[in-house]
Amino acid sequence: MKKILYIEASPRKDRSHSINVTRKYIDKIQKNGEVEIKKIDLWNYDLPEFDGDMLNAKYAVIAGTEATAEQNNAWAKVIDIFNEFQDADHYIFSVPMWNFSIPYKLKHYIDIVTQPGLSWSYTPEDGYSGLMSGKEATVIYASGDGYGEGTGFESYDLQKPYVTLWLTFIGFSKIDSIIADRTLFEPEESEKRALQD
Repeated sequence: MKKILYIEASPRKDRSHSINVTRKYIDKIQKNGEVEIKKIDLWNYDLPEFDGDMLNAKYAVIAGTEATAEQNNAWAKVIDIFNEFQDADHYIFSVPMWNFSIPYKLKHYIDIVTQPGLSWSYTPEDGYSGLMSGKEATVIYASGDGYGEGTGFESYDLQKPYVTLWLTFIGFSKIDSIIADRTLFEPEESEKRALQD
């Protein structure tokens, strides 16, 4: 059975275009075969602060030095969240655009799971390597206006390039996008268009 992790980044729930499109997409997936779907709602999820102990633990990992008890406790939270994150075959992200980028809760989650020795590694000989090879993602993007090719506003879109760069960095082998744009002006048409593309 294919394991799917759905990461929901909008707090708007029933009023969210990214969530509405994602729900319809998941309905299609469930009709096409046996899947196990686990959902993480980032607005109802305990994301620990990325504080001094956690940062120091990260750099202890990078340097290969001994961490303190406090740092180890902080790092244990990172490992728990990462283990839940990495335990899937396919990932679905519903991502609304906030101020041309992504919601801060999603950025917080990314900062926790993107760690040395867990999702990536580095050697002077080979440089950076993503450790999540073989994983696939479908990212459902929503934005109030249009920032796609030919609009003249392409440089405003820091949402899609950032998420794509992050997933590529940690080793994802396949990344598909579904885009619902102009949701402020033609919300229903935007959702229909996104699922037809």
